[in-house]
Amino acid sequence: MKEKESNFLDRASAAVSQCFEDAPFCVLRWGPREVPVGTARIDRIGKLRIQGTGERTLLLEVKKSGQPRIVREAVNALARYRSSFKDAYAIVVAPFISDVAAEILKAEGIGYVDFAGNCRICIDKVYIRKAGQSNPFTEKRDLRSLYSPKAERILRVLMRDPNESWLVKPLAGAAGVSLGQVSNVKKLLDAREWLRSSNSGISLAKPEALLAEWAAAYRFTRNRIENFYAMASVDEIERAIAGKSQGGEPLGTLTAFSAAARLAPAVRYQRVAAYVREPMEAVAEKLDWKRVPSGSNVSLIEPYDEGVLMDSQDRDGIQVVSPLQAYLDLRGNVARGEEAAEAILREVLKPSW
Repeated sequence: MKEKESNFLDRASAAVSQCFEDAPFCVLRWGPREVPVGTARIDRIGKLRIQGTGERTLLLEVKKSGQPRIVREAVNALARYRSSFKDAYAIVVAPFISDVAAEILKAEGIGYVDFAGNCRICIDKVYIRKAGQSNPFTEKRDLRSLYSPKAERILRVLMRDPNESWLVKPLAGAAGVSLGQVSNVKKLLDAREWLRSSNSGISLAKPEALLAEWAAAYRFTRNRIENFYAMASVDEIERAIAGKSQGGEPLGTLTAFSAAARLAPAVRYQRVAAYVREPMEAVAEKLDWKRVPSGSNVSLIEPYDEGVLMDSQDRDGIQVVSPLQAYLDLRGNVARGEEAAEAILREVLKPSW
């Protein structure tokens, strides 16, 4: 076992031991690591002595991820191990066990412990449960991979119509990414059990769950944002942004409240926000807007990736971002942005699913 893996297993064992510290009538002793069972190996075996009951064997299955699909794999492995240890109680340990994964384990009669402090152990007269601790590992590599700019392009294609099935090559072409990028995203979504698979390809099984995690991971500040003041009304500013650039494209594409007003009106607003393809300084100069440190009424944004403008649409002669992008941009806005985002989710996104 590599040193890094050994340390991870020690940490998992310590997390389980800590759960029993509040039960003075229990004494836990750890045995060997990586015990062979047929062609497989149990990560660790322990002996739990319960006062008045006797001794029970604990089987630990330790995973680097607590995603539902990974947990199901652990359940299958433990089922094989328990055939060799008739009196054994199985426990899955991972950095974080989600509510969905916890329900899977509960239904199978398997305990769980995570590094966040959540656990559920039900063995003989012992019942230990701790819940409500949030995931402290939200910046894990798989989240950064799933919500990287190119990976997001794949998610945008899948979210257009969650019921549409895609093969890997056409999906890569539609998103403008490599086949390897699609395979990586497929693996990450599959681990969360958010995909349906069939002979015709893959489709999204749980678009709302994906959107919730995406919104939590999304950072509007990845864009370059500058604030300006325009001597005009909101409507006049938005119409000016609809003007043509030298390349014949609109000067900007409305987002945030400006987009929400055209997709699912819910709140009043006095500030315009728009993505621009040309340098924002050139757009501001053409429209005679002044950059200001405070008191601005328009924000120009250079997108962090071209995928941001995927599926933009024309609304009464004005370009607006897709409902998905408007939702993401609004969700973290403290000034009634959540209310506007929920209106888009309720009135536009969900009906399309």
